[in-house]
Amino acid sequence: MVYVAVLLLPGVGLLLFTMTYLEDRLFAEPVPARHARRRHLRLLPGGRRAHSAPRLDPASAAPRPAEQEAAA
Repeated sequence: MVYVAVLLLPGVGLLLFTMTYLEDRLFAEPVPARHARRRHLRLLPGGRRAHSAPRLDPASAAPRPAEQEAAA
């Protein structure tokens, strides 16, 4: 019986160390979030170019009945 206890001692010690390590990580304070670098979301000055097509809303993309009659 003493032989079994001596043979199991390293395994139990390793299990105790592992559980202590995991509990410390689980209950530790969360790490503050990293902030994005300044160059990550840089906007270009000046807006859209003059020759680019304007974007339409899906509701205004379909021609209206009055516009269809005027075009005919």
